[in-house]
Amino acid sequence: MSVKKYIAASSIALSAVIAVTAVWVSQNRNADIFADCRASAISGGAGAIGGPFELMREDGQIVTDQEVFTKPTILYFGYTFCPDVCPLDNARNAQAQDLLQEAGYDVQTAFITIDPERDTVEVVADYTDLFHEDMIGLTGTLEQTTAASKAYKTYFKKQDGDPEYYLVDHSTHSYLVMPEVGFTEFFRRDDQPEKLAQTAACYIDALS
Repeated sequence: MSVKKYIAASSIALSAVIAVTAVWVSQNRNADIFADCRASAISGGAGAIGGPFELMREDGQIVTDQEVFTKPTILYFGYTFCPDVCPLDNARNAQAQDLLQEAGYDVQTAFITIDPERDTVEVVADYTDLFHEDMIGLTGTLEQTTAASKAYKTYFKKQDGDPEYYLVDHSTHSYLVMPEVGFTEFFRRDDQPEKLAQTAACYIDALS
């Protein structure tokens, strides 16, 4: 085979490889409708986080995860006696909720306590009302709240010390949960409300 024919044949073969690769990338990208929205790499995939739970809502009603996540939700695990981190994170989440609602998105925030011993229905209701009228507060038995925490791969541990004024070590991620989809994204403490709102809007738009 001449050099010219060899180069031509190689070019055709390379073009074919590029075309096949482009189709493969396109198909796999389209398979994940949220590909353009993802801001984090999740070990095990998004399906590895989240799951069913049963908790008591701030109005005293026992609810499941499906009854809670009826609209896009920014979810946080914490406790009302938390001196600094939880108030800041919940306030940030509430700001993101306001930004999304102002832009016309029907969203909500939710707070699940990891300290049900102190966080009764009444305490949780008063706490969430401080941040946003549409923030859902959830509590339950220790077994129920622990099961929800484990489903979302969060960590918490009650510190030793005063039996009444103890602190609880815990993780501080917030989660974007979509109805009928489940967990889609998580946010870190240093993420600003604008980033949460923009990311959540991207996920919501991808479903519309």
